[in-house]
Amino acid sequence: MASANSSRSAFLQGARDAGPFLLVAGPFGALFGVVATEAGLNLAQVMGFSVVVIAGASQLAAMQLMLDQAPAVIVLLSAIAVNLRMAMYSASLAPHLGAAPLWKRALVAYMNVDQTYAVSVLKYEDAPEMSLAQKLGYFFGTCVPIIPVWIIATYIGALLGEVIPSDWDIAFAVPVAFLAMVAPALRTAAHVAAAFASVVLAIVFAGLPYNLGLMPAGIGAMIVGAEVERRMGARFVPPAGGSK
Repeated sequence: MASANSSRSAFLQGARDAGPFLLVAGPFGALFGVVATEAGLNLAQVMGFSVVVIAGASQLAAMQLMLDQAPAVIVLLSAIAVNLRMAMYSASLAPHLGAAPLWKRALVAYMNVDQTYAVSVLKYEDAPEMSLAQKLGYFFGTCVPIIPVWIIATYIGALLGEVIPSDWDIAFAVPVAFLAMVAPALRTAAHVAAAFASVVLAIVFAGLPYNLGLMPAGIGAMIVGAEVERRMGARFVPPAGGSK
């Protein structure tokens, strides 16, 4: 009973901690619904896309390519490239949640998005004494203000998109949404270096068809960011035998 109560308490705390992201998940989900409808998807397709993927950045990237009439294989590869960061998120969560049953790990993988990961991993680092049950409860708690709201907002946006006149071209909202996501994330020199590299490489590869420059630009930016972070970490490692 005590374990169940502690898990429930962790769940509620996770929901509270992730609550502020409602201000992002709602408008962003609605934007995707509107843009996807404008791209030609019907309501069922929009909802299927949002429920299966649950990844705003890759969904909007795919929508931009669909608006550019890129082949389906290019859309899929680009969405996968944008979502490669989820593999790093999973590796970071594995030490905390890796001992959970398979079906629970599958649910974590499904609902592992930027916001649920960021809130959860910070909590785990601040409270290493948490049990596995508490960590799982906390993670699933963070999903409550994010996943259902994203899906409901997508549905509302798709309905709005069906009534917006066709001559209202709102495709410009896609790059604006990306800027709104990226800007707050530029917190370290590694982040800034990666963002700058992505811009330079995107310009260099701008001539590739169907926006294929996205993939080398993204991979190159990750390499640059990782190298800057490695060098900064090496700079602050105290020499062996040095003073403490």
